[in-house]
Amino acid sequence: MFELILLGLGVGTLSGFFGIGGGTILIPFLLILGYDMKSAIGISVVQMTFSSIFGSYINNKKGTLNSSIVFALGIGGFTGAISSSFIIAHLDEKILEWTFFVFVLFALSRMYFKVIEDRQSRVVHPVILFFIGAVVGMFAISIGVGGSILLTPILVGFLHVRLKEAISAGLFFVAFSSVSGLIGLSLNGHIDYYHGIMIGSASLLGVYMGIWLKDKTKDTLQKHLLVLFYAIIAMYLFYRLVVGS
Repeated sequence: MFELILLGLGVGTLSGFFGIGGGTILIPFLLILGYDMKSAIGISVVQMTFSSIFGSYINNKKGTLNSSIVFALGIGGFTGAISSSFIIAHLDEKILEWTFFVFVLFALSRMYFKVIEDRQSRVVHPVILFFIGAVVGMFAISIGVGGSILLTPILVGFLHVRLKEAISAGLFFVAFSSVSGLIGLSLNGHIDYYHGIMIGSASLLGVYMGIWLKDKTKDTLQKHLLVLFYAIIAMYLFYRLVVGS
């Protein structure tokens, strides 16, 4: 229990600082602790629901949510995530882990090579934003992450949204996709509520701390830290899938 509470605090801090749901870091640690991939996904979705809703509430109070893009993305994410329980039920765990690894590499490449923050943000039709949200939500929840690890690089690298706004939008997106995923996975019996609620509750304090740190950190430093974070996750997954298999 003590390990899970500490894990929740740490994941919550990263969630608030990087605008992620937390599954990107939570799932590898749960795998280390002995949980299988599908159980880890269920616990991760519960934790993401806690951290994303609370974090989005704080970001909204601070005025960092861009309402012109977040709602279309969020509704799309909710719609796409509904199908996640079907994907989890019919795919092998190794396929899910490899998919997770590929997604992390994609996010890392977009953040490292394509980040442009000095252009004016592009105006994108809500239907396109909905479609982006639906695709990201469908695949992200299936591998136990909220989707911001993919959405934030898309917003920054393609739509030229400022990094801090993209991070806030990513966490708001996770609120929609994780609630949808929670419903779908619950109906199919894939949720470990006891451990999920324990970690999720502990993550709330961490989220508050992470958002405070985010607002105090310069964009350039935050980008470098985000790239480093993705790189560490990618190296661990590569070791687990290739070296450790």
